[in-house]
Amino acid sequence: MRVAVVAGPDPGHAFPAIALCLKFLAAGDEPTLLTGSGWLATARAAGIDAALLEGLDPADGDDDADSGAKMHGRAARMAILNEPALRDLAVDLVVSDVITVCGGLAAEVLGVPWVELNPHPLYQPSKGLPPLGSGLAPGVGVRGRLRDGVMRALTARSVRTGNAQRSAARVGIGLPAADPGPRRRLIATLPALEVPRPDWPTEAVLVGPLHFEPTSTVLEVPEGSGPVVLVAPSTATTGTQGIAELALQSLVPGQTLPAGARVVVSRLRGSDEPVPPWAVVGLGRQDELLTHADLVICGGGHGMVSKTLLAGVPMVVVPGGGDQWEIANRVVRQGSARLIRPLTGEALIAAVGDVLASPGYRSQARMAGVGMDGVSDPVRVCHDALKASR
Repeated sequence: MRVAVVAGPDPGHAFPAIALCLKFLAAGDEPTLLTGSGWLATARAAGIDAALLEGLDPADGDDDADSGAKMHGRAARMAILNEPALRDLAVDLVVSDVITVCGGLAAEVLGVPWVELNPHPLYQPSKGLPPLGSGLAPGVGVRGRLRDGVMRALTARSVRTGNAQRSAARVGIGLPAADPGPRRRLIATLPALEVPRPDWPTEAVLVGPLHFEPTSTVLEVPEGSGPVVLVAPSTATTGTQGIAELALQSLVPGQTLPAGARVVVSRLRGSDEPVPPWAVVGLGRQDELLTHADLVICGGGHGMVSKTLLAGVPMVVVPGGGDQWEIANRVVRQGSARLIRPLTGEALIAAVGDVLASPGYRSQARMAGVGMDGVSDPVRVCHDALKASR
């Protein structure tokens, strides 16, 4: 099967797309990744055919303050820009990231079936949940259900506006106004991070997280007899800033951490300031670091949260914007994390101390990591979708 996997350059979306391409390769398929220029060399080094996704930069007249126009209007333009490349690839199937809408539109223009990749829980509105992004658990009882209903009504106008913008974008490139949607939706998350809903879409399939390590470098953990605290700042532009710097200032072995503790900051760049001997900062394989970690401090992005839960490690979560607030509250309700907002040194010290001293957080993290029953193979799901379309 020849398949194009389309994803934007944000690591939270590009890395799962690369991980999916590797699964296609292992199954004997021929994947091509279309993404931003920053990850083309990384994908190619991993053995993946990769090409530039055209049209990512805004054009004159684009209104990035209007998220609907940004997602749908620009996506329609990108669909036309990338249609020739997809045609030349003669793909049998397109897998399009959930926010990189152009992949699905281009597939429709070509008359090729497509599948949507959600590198996080399912975020579609539900008649049984509060609006996604609120961070709230589903309401219980009459008052709880009334609260959720009122909140859904308040957000319904935005949903209708987005649907209208999507229809207009489709018509503008010669497609029917009504969106038929993808053949399947790959929901690449842990069951523990999903919320039961009464209207789970029939095309949505839980396939488990898709993780990719962008480096082979292994960061050496400093020697010591105490716990290892892994700090993984958010890679998203909406993430909380300064987590690494505050952690290095506030978390000191023998003072605010147990004696012999170590701090490891895993991020795409090194440190601009001198690093104390009990800490290390740089790019390293997070899957390997998690085998040493007793606690993770992160921003609440789905990739790091799901990776940490699979390793059975508890967290302190400092959410920023986007879906981080939703993810952070879900993992807190699941019992494997503490949440901090706003971020201060005092709050960080208190939360880290609480999680390290309370075995229940680790127990719940391990429970979340092993609860993978019912997760499907994403490659098999894509093959089945292609067969069903013929």
